[in-house]
Amino acid sequence: MRRVRTRNTAPELVLRGALWAIGVRGWRLHPKQVTGKPDLAWIGRRLAVFVDGAFWHGHPDYYWGQSGPFWDQKIERNRARDGRVNEELADLGWTVIRLWDFEVERDPEDCARRVAESLCEVAGDQ
Repeated sequence: MRRVRTRNTAPELVLRGALWAIGVRGWRLHPKQVTGKPDLAWIGRRLAVFVDGAFWHGHPDYYWGQSGPFWDQKIERNRARDGRVNEELADLGWTVIRLWDFEVERDPEDCARRVAESLCEVAGDQ
């Protein structure tokens, strides 16, 4: 378990590289003052981006209760926490984007585009 990274995972690094490549800047990494410590946050624009591991966050195609009661409960707690974090951030006026790790790995440019579009929307740049 100690080897499981929570920061600077491969999908996070890929997403950051894709964002950099299209000229998106200004994010903060895992800011403690933001609920849920998003992987990337634009604090002034109130945009939080989470890159969730499909197994750890219970994507239905990747986790279907195959690992026993302990892990079933752990994954369910993670899902519940994600929902609470989304709700709390929304109540505070934040936009939340959740990307699956496999989405970032398959098409980082599309994920970066989605983030950039959300940044434009929250800034009113459309």
